[in-house]
Amino acid sequence: MYFTTFNFFFVIAFALLALVHAHPVSLAARDVFVPEVLTPKAGDTWVIGDTQSVTWNVSSPPAQITNPVGQLLLRKGELTQNVTLAGNFSILAGNVSFIVPSVTPDDDYSVVLFGDSGNFSPDFSIVANVSGAP
Repeated sequence: MYFTTFNFFFVIAFALLALVHAHPVSLAARDVFVPEVLTPKAGDTWVIGDTQSVTWNVSSPPAQITNPVGQLLLRKGELTQNVTLAGNFSILAGNVSFIVPSVTPDDDYSVVLFGDSGNFSPDFSIVANVSGAP
């Protein structure tokens, strides 16, 4: 069979026509929940080994949340660390508690709340436990 330029354009035109008349695939509505991190606040101080809580605003979640399972990671400066503070909790809980891990004390830490998206807290400090308690 001899394939000409005319045949090529005919095939392309037919394919485009088929796409125009194709029925779109319906996807279920998906909403991304982006709750504001309420605590820690800028300037807060955490002590290594103490129990801390992170809270976030759950006052207006969408009806259909894409990922309702939360994870909380530690961030230092501009880099998210390989430190999971808490995981496998409901993003609708609004808070989670954990033990502050042993990290290098500094004043440029933040938390990243993952569920549907990654929301950052303001920077806060983590200091060493000087009381001698674990």
